[in-house]
Amino acid sequence: MPTAVLGSHRATITEQFRTFDAHNPHVYRTLERMAARRLAAGATRISLKHLFEDLRRQLPHGVTGLNNNYTALYARQLIGEHLHWAPVFELRRRRAA
Repeated sequence: MPTAVLGSHRATITEQFRTFDAHNPHVYRTLERMAARRLAAGATRISLKHLFEDLRRQLPHGVTGLNNNYTALYARQLIGEHLHWAPVFELRRRRAA
């Protein structure tokens, strides 16, 4: 998969994510609703990778640019807005920007 180029440098995953998220705010809102439903149903752990796959199945034509590299960034965004969800998602230390 080619790396996006912004200006004269290669865009980092975080930069690519921010661009994608800005153009597709419905993706975050959908992931947020999916996570909330799972928690309401009694889930104690949630996999963002699993939510991504469910999202891909739900959307008839998929979401162009929905990159698996974004799962950790979406998890962090969900935790940032719902601090009480922090124990539900397992996060690892980030190695790259």
